[in-house]
Amino acid sequence: CSRKRAFQITKSFLPILEWLAMKEWLISDIISGVSTGLVATLQGLAYALLVAVPVGYGLYSAFFPILTYFFLGTSRHISVGPFPVVSLMVGSVVLSMAPDDNFLIDSSNATGTNVTGTLIDTESRDAQRVLIASTLTFLVGILQVIFGVLQIGFIVRYLADPLVGGFTTAAAFQVFVSQLKIVLNVSTKNYNGVLSIIYTLIETFEKIGTTNIADLIAGLLTIVICMVVKEINDRFKHKIPIPIPIEVIVTIVATGVSYAADFEKKYNAGIVKSIPRGFLPPEPPDVSLFSQMIAASFSIAIVAYAIAVSVGKVYATKYDYAIDGNQEFIAFGISNIFSGAFSCFVATTALSRTAVQESTGGKTQVAGIISAGIVLIAIVALGKLLEPLQKSVLAAVVIANLKGMFMQVFDVPRLWRQNKVDAVIWVFTCVASIILGLDLGLLAGLLFGLLTVVLRVQFPSWGGFGNIPGTDIYKKVKDYKNVIEPEGVKILKFSSPIFYANIDGLKSSLKSTVGFDAVKVYNKRLKALRKIQKLIKKGKLKATKNGIISEPGVNNEAFETDEEPEDNQDLQVPTKEVEIQVDWNSELPVKVNIPKVPIHSLILDFGAVTFLDIVAVRSIKTIIREFERIDVRVYFASYQDNLISQLERSAFFDDTVRKDAFFLTVHDAVLYIRNQMTYSENQDPIFEKISLMQESKEPIEFTETSRPDDELDVQEE
Repeated sequence: CSRKRAFQITKSFLPILEWLAMKEWLISDIISGVSTGLVATLQGLAYALLVAVPVGYGLYSAFFPILTYFFLGTSRHISVGPFPVVSLMVGSVVLSMAPDDNFLIDSSNATGTNVTGTLIDTESRDAQRVLIASTLTFLVGILQVIFGVLQIGFIVRYLADPLVGGFTTAAAFQVFVSQLKIVLNVSTKNYNGVLSIIYTLIETFEKIGTTNIADLIAGLLTIVICMVVKEINDRFKHKIPIPIPIEVIVTIVATGVSYAADFEKKYNAGIVKSIPRGFLPPEPPDVSLFSQMIAASFSIAIVAYAIAVSVGKVYATKYDYAIDGNQEFIAFGISNIFSGAFSCFVATTALSRTAVQESTGGKTQVAGIISAGIVLIAIVALGKLLEPLQKSVLAAVVIANLKGMFMQVFDVPRLWRQNKVDAVIWVFTCVASIILGLDLGLLAGLLFGLLTVVLRVQFPSWGGFGNIPGTDIYKKVKDYKNVIEPEGVKILKFSSPIFYANIDGLKSSLKSTVGFDAVKVYNKRLKALRKIQKLIKKGKLKATKNGIISEPGVNNEAFETDEEPEDNQDLQVPTKEVEIQVDWNSELPVKVNIPKVPIHSLILDFGAVTFLDIVAVRSIKTIIREFERIDVRVYFASYQDNLISQLERSAFFDDTVRKDAFFLTVHDAVLYIRNQMTYSENQDPIFEKISLMQESKEPIEFTETSRPDDELDVQEE
């Protein structure tokens, strides 16, 4: 508890204290703030169309969030305010909860009209939509603060780059379709939910004959001019000191032309009409609506945070400072709670606006507060001047800013070459978000991405390994030509954690590596021993010093067909009945198809195994027992330290499975096996080996072979 520690804690909650003293950047921040403020004013008006609220509320959303983020945010470069993807997600909630059909009134009750039929009470509808948007913003802010306090900023890591790329591309397509009807000035229903974008496109083209030519020409000109000038800005950014604010220029010109030519009366063009002057008093959210929007608010909170943090990290890396993910959650949460009280919609950051702020010299959030001042001037004084502006021009500005997101489509071929799974995630998320809507599409993409991870863990890479001669290096046999498998030894590397979902994969890879099924071999051997013992008892076979032979002149019934069904269960033959040691790799006098076992040792390379669950521990112990009873020892190599403690807790070790079967490297295990085999070969067996001989109809004479004088026979030794 010291003054220094207290100041560090204060700085973590108020990051402004970290950079506020950097006065050398003040002039560049002021210049950047003015440029960014002009763009923010226009984008606030344009993105309000996506939220389906009057455009004036877009100015509030471009002003209030900056005030709190200025003190609490850790990014010095992002421009806080509306973003098209998030605005569209908010708009989908607004339209689903306040559709036009809820505000139909009888035209006979409407004053000042002679039209019969039904009309839409736009005043009540807009008021309700503003309330829904601000309540949703308030709820999103609460969730973001909770996430920040609980320190779960890591949740954004599950939004992988391919997933975000596919999602934002789909969102760009959704934004384009929603703004297309405004450019054409075609009236359609507000569809929401699954296939809503398809229905909107169908109805738009069905009514394309009612297109307003004045709005269409204005929109197309705006799109072309903005995209051309933006391309010039990108190509000559090193020569142009300040990017040309083409959106602002086009808006000013379009407003002047619309006012001078009176497009509304002469051509029935759709214009902004009214922008509130000044501020509205703060209003509390409608808490009763929380239950209807909690699911959507969760996805909006995560997406808004992910976009802001991903953009912020780009500039933090470029200018060598750090961003605190949990503090960003708190900063955006408080900003949304604060702005939600002033009839705003959810704030994050816009890529294009942030690029303007950085490229014009912005170094700190002083540029952000200056841009908020420019928006303030528009709210207080300039709102009236923008009322003749055509909505199609604003919609065209939105469409022109989608170019960067649409260009992400060209990432798919590159992803396919680099990693096909990531490419599939990108395409799946994009298609799902277009068909199902942004909220369900994001959830579907997230679940699909997690599924690919599970499948990759459930079906990992594996293979038999061999030694590169003259080294202690072991590589996969299939991939390298010159590797040699140690004689009598198989080495299996399983590149995944082992748990209940992939334990069957481990067993099948074991069978493929060693070339036989240990359980099947054991059962076949027991079956053969039963037949041999039965025939010995009947006198059909005779155990002698040098093997087992059939009696002369007696038909050997041992060669009977193997017609018994396979049974993978243990045959439970008592060990006292098995009194003969058999060389199972030689010819047997019983007709039972016993798979050959060409190995005496099996090494499991656990270098890539990070954890084992209880199912895996039990299964591995069973595998050891199955191989041990067919005289194949199992060893473990390259294990991680935490596995030993995990195995100890799971009661893995006993008299059969000991720690001396574990080795630091595969080569250590191979050297140990070689030493053991060399030692056993130099030792004579204590008991007599009885090998089974092929059936013979004639008596076999056993001739004694001569031996050197200095060699001892078995009895003498």
